[in-house]
Amino acid sequence: MSKKSVVLAFSGGLDTAFCTVYLREQGWDVTTVTVDTGGFPPEQLERIQALSQKLGAVAHHTVDARDTLFQGYLRFLIAGNVLRGQLYPLSVSAERACQAVEAVRMAEKLGVQAVAHGSTGAGNDQVRFDVAFRTLAPQLQLITPIRDLALSRQQEISFLAERGFHMPAKTGTYSVNEGMWGTSVGGRETLDSWSTLPEAAFPGGEIPTDLKPRPLIISFEKGVPVALDGKALSAVDVVEQLNALGRPYGIGRGVHLGDTILGIKGRVGFEAPAAHLLIASHRELEKLVLSGKQLFWKETVGNLYGSLLHEGHFFDPVVKDLEAFLASSQDRVTGEVKLVLTPRAHVVEGVRSPHSLMDAKVATYGEANVLWTGTEAAGFAKLYGVAQMLSQKAK
Repeated sequence: MSKKSVVLAFSGGLDTAFCTVYLREQGWDVTTVTVDTGGFPPEQLERIQALSQKLGAVAHHTVDARDTLFQGYLRFLIAGNVLRGQLYPLSVSAERACQAVEAVRMAEKLGVQAVAHGSTGAGNDQVRFDVAFRTLAPQLQLITPIRDLALSRQQEISFLAERGFHMPAKTGTYSVNEGMWGTSVGGRETLDSWSTLPEAAFPGGEIPTDLKPRPLIISFEKGVPVALDGKALSAVDVVEQLNALGRPYGIGRGVHLGDTILGIKGRVGFEAPAAHLLIASHRELEKLVLSGKQLFWKETVGNLYGSLLHEGHFFDPVVKDLEAFLASSQDRVTGEVKLVLTPRAHVVEGVRSPHSLMDAKVATYGEANVLWTGTEAAGFAKLYGVAQMLSQKAK
């Protein structure tokens, strides 16, 4: 490898295709790295590798990071029941952090002098990649051609065409970014706060009218999904199968409105069946096995963890502290959750666990129990309200 060598995080899209050719013309030996965090069928990975070679990269590497994504990121999002704005699973946030880490690992393995990405200067991803690259590999030069040159997509297309590389024009109305934890959808409807994305914009398309309710049982072991309908599966397989099951029903579809890292409001459509099914199930199982104070602090910690990941602070030391808390909280989160899938909705119908804190033999809410007498309950109720009674009298 020459003295000027760079690892480029490569998606095979227009921006990273431009970066490959541009960097090569600037005298760099370009090694492209595609980090598979889900959403890449085998034929697409083959197309991406062929494109890299065609564009003149000296080498191309594909990293299967689906299990890495789950173990390093998604299991904590499940443990924290993280939905930004109570709605949006942090699919892109988790993927970018994972992809950046794997790109740095490849850069260090190959001994290159620089790392590069194809993000623009407009969105969140530039910050996520920049922070990760500078934190994990400060010795490497960071190159960002798309942001630095501020070219339009048409200028990029023309640049490549002049050199004999003809990128296919976008034929769809919507920009779709698919990953294991969810698919983001952008279009003209997401540019304002009033318009609604049509069903056809989502990868699952129009929802069939003849769908029957689909019962489903998800099994967890220490907070990690381990089986569907009694069949043992890896966590990655559970996620992928739930995506396939939930997509036809329109499960996990929505449009998220929130704050970007750069401080402006933004909207994005999303389709995330597995994330919504797993978080809804996991949350209900936790209600059965965790104490009220655990649940309270878990919600606080989960929200903070999600914010740090989303906003590009994933490498702050506090993240590992939060992960330790979330991991500890999952020791008893083992059991089964029974759901029913219907068009556009899913309902948790039941939950059971060997660690259940709900024991009908000891106490039944609203009925007789063996833990205390009526007289003891009356005394407790009187003492429980003393502070409020005194406060009211002091007015």
